[in-house]
Amino acid sequence: MKAYTTRRRLLGLATFATAGALVLSGCAGDVEPTASEKPSQSDSELKPSESLTIYTGRDKDEVAWVVSEFEKEHPEYAGKVTTVIAGAQENLDRMRAEAGNPQAGFLWGGTQQQFEQAADEDLLAAYEPKNGDAVDDKYKDPDGRWIAEMLLPEVIIYNSDLLDEKSAPQDWADLADPEWKDKIVIRDVMPSGTMRTIYASMVYSAFEKDGKPDAGYDLLKKIDANTVSYAATPDDMYTQLDQGTGQVTVWNMQDALIQPLKNNRPWDYIMPKSGAPVLVDGVAVIKNEKQQAAGQAFMDFLMEPKMQAKLAADYYQIPAMEIPEADQPDWMKDFELNEMKIDWAVFAENQDQWMTYWADNIKDKG
Repeated sequence: MKAYTTRRRLLGLATFATAGALVLSGCAGDVEPTASEKPSQSDSELKPSESLTIYTGRDKDEVAWVVSEFEKEHPEYAGKVTTVIAGAQENLDRMRAEAGNPQAGFLWGGTQQQFEQAADEDLLAAYEPKNGDAVDDKYKDPDGRWIAEMLLPEVIIYNSDLLDEKSAPQDWADLADPEWKDKIVIRDVMPSGTMRTIYASMVYSAFEKDGKPDAGYDLLKKIDANTVSYAATPDDMYTQLDQGTGQVTVWNMQDALIQPLKNNRPWDYIMPKSGAPVLVDGVAVIKNEKQQAAGQAFMDFLMEPKMQAKLAADYYQIPAMEIPEADQPDWMKDFELNEMKIDWAVFAENQDQWMTYWADNIKDKG
């Protein structure tokens, strides 16, 4: 099934399912435990935290709805949850700066590479959520410091008022064609875990062939030459794509599906012919004794299968955990993904170097 056809089907199936969510979404020790010693809610008698601060890069309306539902189920935290919405890399950098005096209790969203970095830097607390066994071991830290919540394919998005399925770029390499000069708008790469992964995946595709990043850098130079704007935030990028400042962008499939419904954006997407890099998007309890109980409670709430099924239905998330078929939305049963094959160990080893090279030698030089 073609991605375009699938999307049309998804939009039709989702209109009524999403409506209910959209009405709600406007509300706004020194020794690390071993895997066998990881704490769980059942063996942890923690007093409720006074408050909870969540660092997240998720859609603000989704965040507001989930937090409101959490506060209903946990009235002890009603009015005590604060959310800070920023790019995944910005959230990681903030946690590093606050390591001596942590200000948040939960990290919601970010790439596997970023969570591994946070774990290695001792910023995350080990905690296995109640339903953690429903997530495959390959999607979580062996010491329980983070776990994947969803899988996030990255795609090419275009303004459907200005382009159609046939005229839009069909693959990553097409973005380098002179046809797209001053027609591409990009969310600024370095603060964004999503964009770092997309751009690094283009370099990886070259690197895996001959062990050199040069062809990937060349591709990114050509895309830079075609880029009319590097938007400071996702919302800025959305607006510029809506207004036609740029006709094309690269971003995650979840937003490509939900934004046209939620905000009536003129968007459609292309599943790249060479494959979409699929991010493992994680969650974790931040190492902060003052908010430990709240962070664990929120983790259990968020990773409950019924909640994950609801987020799949209303926000097009692909859950990292197994969801019973009876609870799966129709679009999950029909969806087909063309996944880019990536050795994530090699990717993680080289990503920072590749992206630093991009920032120092390619950005704004095309």
